[in-house]
Amino acid sequence: MDDGKPTGPQAKWWSRPTTGRPGRAEPESRAPGEDTPPAPPGAGDPAAPGSAADPSHPTASAPDHPAAPADAAPPGAGREPQASHRPRPSGAPLHEPDAYSTPPYGDPGPWAPAPPVQRPTPAHGTPVPPQAAAPSPQHPSPVPPPTGVQGGPAPVQPHPAPVQPQSPQHPAAVQQQPAPAPVPAQWGQYDPWAAPGQPLTQLGPPAGTEPGRRKNRRGGAFAGVLLLTLVASGIGGGVGAYIERNGGLTTVELPQASRTTTDRAPESVAGIAASALPSVVTLHVSGTAESGTGTGFVLDNRGHILTNNHVVAPAGTTGDITVTFSSGETATAELVGKDSGYDLAVVRVRGVSGLKPLPLGNSDNVQVGDPVVAIGAPFDLSNTVTSGIISAKQRPITAGGEKGDGSDISYVDALQTDAPINPGNSGGPLVDTQAHVIGINSAIRAADSGKGPERGGQSGSIGLGFAIPINQGKRVAEELINTGRATHPVIGVTLDMKFTGDGAKVGTKGADDGPAVTKDGPAAKAGIRSGDVITAVQGQRVHSGEELIVKIRAHRPGDRLELRLTRGGEELTITLTLGSSSGT
Repeated sequence: MDDGKPTGPQAKWWSRPTTGRPGRAEPESRAPGEDTPPAPPGAGDPAAPGSAADPSHPTASAPDHPAAPADAAPPGAGREPQASHRPRPSGAPLHEPDAYSTPPYGDPGPWAPAPPVQRPTPAHGTPVPPQAAAPSPQHPSPVPPPTGVQGGPAPVQPHPAPVQPQSPQHPAAVQQQPAPAPVPAQWGQYDPWAAPGQPLTQLGPPAGTEPGRRKNRRGGAFAGVLLLTLVASGIGGGVGAYIERNGGLTTVELPQASRTTTDRAPESVAGIAASALPSVVTLHVSGTAESGTGTGFVLDNRGHILTNNHVVAPAGTTGDITVTFSSGETATAELVGKDSGYDLAVVRVRGVSGLKPLPLGNSDNVQVGDPVVAIGAPFDLSNTVTSGIISAKQRPITAGGEKGDGSDISYVDALQTDAPINPGNSGGPLVDTQAHVIGINSAIRAADSGKGPERGGQSGSIGLGFAIPINQGKRVAEELINTGRATHPVIGVTLDMKFTGDGAKVGTKGADDGPAVTKDGPAAKAGIRSGDVITAVQGQRVHSGEELIVKIRAHRPGDRLELRLTRGGEELTITLTLGSSSGT
């Protein structure tokens, strides 16, 4: 029964579009900026579902019944004639365009395209280049219409044309896609997912077409940078050279230990020197013919100073002797007494207070290897301290003899030391670890002479120095201070100094052609005869006449000595008491 409602399939404006037919008019244009709705999936695809080519379609097996257009109303439907339809604006779809081209009914299928590319809108006031000419109907858009592929969905066009309503005269006709509105070339080429390209806007001439003034400006900037680099390199090189040469940009301060006032041990060299130096003096002697420098040390508070005879000898009887103390104070000294046989002398200073006497030790207690310190003024370098050991004892030393008559020869039973002694050290003290005097420095073995010990020479030390034992020096100093003269122990014989055999031979004649053995002297009383050869004193071997004199003078007058001698090939041992003689 006909109730006035249409029956049969209803026309759908979102039906699949078909390939445009020739002869249909193309809409001239669309409103600018209006997006063209995408084509429904499967449009124009003969194999798409629901199409006439689809085997499932009810008309696929009836070729003698042509398919009615999808949008045509069935016969007998209660509808107004199509001629009474109000004409729709050209190009306007029934529904608002779907940006994602999804079917109006149901969920989007697997053929749903990606969202359309959104074009940015220029900001207010931004200059836009001239617009590109819109495509004409004779030159449609170069985008080809979608073409279906057998067995699969058709690709989606970037801008599908909307489906136009079909007219009764042409039920299967579809209007062609209207030409899009002219879009500026710059915006049409923009793709946010594409590779970076030219900027959206560009003011001024294109890149690379700057006028010559800008090129000149770029060249000037390059020259400025180059000049700045050269200046910085020069400054950096100069600073680097200064740092390398001076070790830094600031003042160099080297690490240093703090100052301490810790006293040295009394037995150390520093402790010994600190104790002995205030008692050591330097003597400057000048005479009519010569002058010299030597050393001495204070004996007592009355100003007596002990030194060597050869130190004060240049002054004679009319010369000057000046004493300089370790503090730098000076004073004039006078000669008290001297003795050439012992090479000792005593001088005295007056009007000097605060004198510090140097304590005397005992030379008989000295052992070989004991440490010693020598103090003096070598080559006029006052307050010089050297150290060493006792190298040997009882060395028979003779020195002097410049006069030729033997009156100035010194005979010393010396202490040998390796403490450096040089010209100017003569008369200075040789002290032990307690800063006690054990010897008076008097002679050295010179390297350039080879003639034995020399006194007052200018040769330097070779480690062979000799000092008068303080026991002998003490006795002589006391005699010089008390009497002005010193006494020598004697045995009362004249020796044959030309004898070349081993030992000391008693001569055949004495002085002034007298007897060789002094009448009523110590030797005559002991039974010594002319021609006897004395070979030992107190058990110590004697090899020459000088050694016998040295051994005798090492004792005091009145001492008893045991002598061993040879007479006619027979050895004898005798004992005698030493006599005394006045020295010079």
